[in-house]
Amino acid sequence: FWVGCCGNGTTPPGQKTGGAERMRADRAMPTFRTPLKSCHATMPNMLNVHLVPHTHDDVGWLKTVDQYYYGDRNDIQHAGVQYILDSVVDQLLKNPDRRFIYVETAFFFRWWKQTAPVLVSFSGRLEFVNGGWCMSDEATTHYSAVIDQMTMGLRFLNETFGPCGRPRVAWHIDPFGHAREHASMFAQVAAELLRFHLRPRLKSELSLQIPVHARILPNGYNPPDGFCWDQSCDDPPIRDDPDLEDYNVDDVVNRFLMIASGQSLVYKTNHIIMTMGSDFQYENANLWYKNLDKLIHYVNARQANGSKVNVQMRLDDFFPYADNAHNFWTGYFTSRPALKRYERLSNSYLQTCNQLEVLGGPFSGSGPFGHDDSWTMRRAMAVAQHHDAVSGTEKQHVANDYARRLADGWQHCQVVVSNSLAALSGSSAKRIYCDNLNISVCPLTESSHKFSVNVYNPLARPVTWPVRLPVNGTAYTVLDANGKPVDSQVGLKNRGSAANELLFQVQAPPLGFSTYSVSLQRRGPPPASTRPRTPPAIQNKFLRATFDPDTGLLSSLSNLETKQTIRLTQNFYWYNASDGNSSVSNQPSGAYIFRPNSSTPFVISRTAKTESLQTSVVQEVRQWFSPWVSQVVRLYADSRALELEWTVGPLPVDDDLGKEVITRLDTSIDSSGIFYTDSNGREVLQRKKDFRPTWDLEQTEPIAGNYYPINSRAYIKDDVNQLTVVTDRSQGGGSIQNGSLEIMLHRRLLYDDVRGVGEPLNETSDVFPEGLVARGRLLLTLDRPQSAADTHRPLAQEVVLQPLLTFTSGDLHPNTRLEFSGLQDALPPAVHLLTLSQWGEDSVLLRLEHQYQSGESKQHTQPVTVNLLTKKKTKQNKKNSTALSGNLPRRFTAQNRKRAPFVGPEQTEALRVCGGFWQMVQR
Repeated sequence: FWVGCCGNGTTPPGQKTGGAERMRADRAMPTFRTPLKSCHATMPNMLNVHLVPHTHDDVGWLKTVDQYYYGDRNDIQHAGVQYILDSVVDQLLKNPDRRFIYVETAFFFRWWKQTAPVLVSFSGRLEFVNGGWCMSDEATTHYSAVIDQMTMGLRFLNETFGPCGRPRVAWHIDPFGHAREHASMFAQVAAELLRFHLRPRLKSELSLQIPVHARILPNGYNPPDGFCWDQSCDDPPIRDDPDLEDYNVDDVVNRFLMIASGQSLVYKTNHIIMTMGSDFQYENANLWYKNLDKLIHYVNARQANGSKVNVQMRLDDFFPYADNAHNFWTGYFTSRPALKRYERLSNSYLQTCNQLEVLGGPFSGSGPFGHDDSWTMRRAMAVAQHHDAVSGTEKQHVANDYARRLADGWQHCQVVVSNSLAALSGSSAKRIYCDNLNISVCPLTESSHKFSVNVYNPLARPVTWPVRLPVNGTAYTVLDANGKPVDSQVGLKNRGSAANELLFQVQAPPLGFSTYSVSLQRRGPPPASTRPRTPPAIQNKFLRATFDPDTGLLSSLSNLETKQTIRLTQNFYWYNASDGNSSVSNQPSGAYIFRPNSSTPFVISRTAKTESLQTSVVQEVRQWFSPWVSQVVRLYADSRALELEWTVGPLPVDDDLGKEVITRLDTSIDSSGIFYTDSNGREVLQRKKDFRPTWDLEQTEPIAGNYYPINSRAYIKDDVNQLTVVTDRSQGGGSIQNGSLEIMLHRRLLYDDVRGVGEPLNETSDVFPEGLVARGRLLLTLDRPQSAADTHRPLAQEVVLQPLLTFTSGDLHPNTRLEFSGLQDALPPAVHLLTLSQWGEDSVLLRLEHQYQSGESKQHTQPVTVNLLTKKKTKQNKKNSTALSGNLPRRFTAQNRKRAPFVGPEQTEALRVCGGFWQMVQR
């Protein structure tokens, strides 16, 4: 039995490396003088117990990011990250045998800028694991945003510490379930080992012998019982003076040996791990290390008496997640729907900001609208990926802080966007941003007689997009970039302060913009464009949706191209949230946990009051189910998807009942208890009711236990039909009945679920004192199963990366460039431009992705060749293929994947992409 602490292997000599942008540290990193062996020797004939001193520092949860770093508001929670790092470094300097691992680069970056200690004397003792800006959530995050935040953290570590700072372990110990796509991403950023922990219920169902370099921690990420020595712990210290009455060395060693032996029974090898730390611990690192040093010494001393224990410091997913028979962590899939939508929109805006920062050149950072860059938005989005951020499991004031940071990022990026569009269009006219179009508010369009709309498309293929603008006129002329009239309609609005709504379709080129001119032609009374009745159907050349004339509800959906028709009924329901007063369990629903009182939800209304709008641009059926639930069923002229725009809230709680609102689609599809969801917006996984693929499930919560995260789409299918629902944010959902798909839209709860947040999920504000109102869109497609991905894959990308609208008032200058594309040609349909961003003053980061899974499309699953060179070659045009995070050459990832995600030579003018990512840094 050998006890010790372990770092990340042999530490090579470090070197100074230049930083980039604002991520450059304020002080240069000194050169490491000599290689040090950071791992203690292990004993092949003994049980090697690796103690891992660590702290888990949430990037916001009960306190904001700033409050956690500075140690403010300790009345909420005693935690100060700057003091933890100060204390740990001090203790590492005092003893070369001590080790520590650290995760959250967002905090370390801030501390390093302010402190930058001389680390020469203890290289190898401080190990960075995971390396992302935060420890991201795995259920409600989109893979593109996760890659971005991992890139930020790993880049800082690489440019500050060189090879010595390279994380080799993906340390994901606190997210509430684990996604397959996250494991894939970790492998592609060159992590060699994934460590995570499972809540007790899942752990009891599984063997701890997990394949593919994954490891499960037996105590969560906490120390074994009785071995916590932080200032917040109550466990007694090791008292090793034999003259003292309270001498306890023998007792401590015996208990440790018993725990280690028991833990070894569920591991295949003679190496086990014990985490020594927890949330925000090590603020007084001396307490921990003084006792750990004694523990190591006295346990290993038993080897002289024959002990065989050696102590030292050192492909499906896991959803849904439970820590007890009735405690499923599936509520947070939907918690805080407005924040989840804002985060998704912010991701789209960040990608646009990054792209225009490249396309606009040096002018984008400094121009007529000021000096700025995308750094503020990148940091805000990276923090928002934290497992207590976009997940919705933070306190209300912390959620407000996340939103404030995102809003601040928008303001900075608007300067970049304005400068770039000015450079690309040749016009320095002031650009207006209508950030409240989601609630039909835009002062410019409501008051101007003439204005222009610039539509920037961040996708690498052309898109058609509907534009809806609040106006007070009754007739407008809309001209495209070529001066040709565009079909437009003015209709009576049903929300916002403006009288009417102008609607027209725009087309934008790949990675570029198109500009539309709008002129007022007539004012007057609002047009009588709606009819107070339910039409028998709305249809275009692709789809037909019928309605029941008696109820006003959807009754069927047809694909007119393939001649498919299914019965489709859609309605709204609410589950009565458990208050914990039950003979079965005292667990209430809360921010984390979804636990309905009954398996049968309450229908909000069996009928809907309706009115219809039918024009050449769009056909709508507006439905009202109650004062707090309404919907618009919408079909655009050229769309292959039926849009359901729902508005839910404020949820009434005068009856003292918490409510969890769902929409349910009941169809004639024979789904056999199976449905499909995406994993972080990328790959699609099969889900089966009351079933887990890796263990025998005894279902105890028939609703909550069958909910899964839906990040961008879900579908049900049989041999003939596939109904796909594309979402505009992360939501929870399930298929509880055959042929049915339900999606949770909104939650308002009156009790805390006792998982630490300490307050109920009951969102109110000055704007919504009676409760939060949430609005969103679901897009429905009907296809043959063999070709459905050809529709829902690009559709989901359009929703994630939607066009950005900017406005200018009055006439444009005659020399203004009205259309622009950053590509010579659109990328093939199978290839997605994931990232185009500035990497340094003379380099850019480019990520391409094959967006189809193996076998899901006859047309688009095949490998694709993409030409990456322009016709004009220059000696300065160099390409370096890297790992997914950009911090390492690509060769580092080959050993971590059973199948290479890329094929084809790296040095040729063309790249062959097949089933994965490809990335380069181009100078």
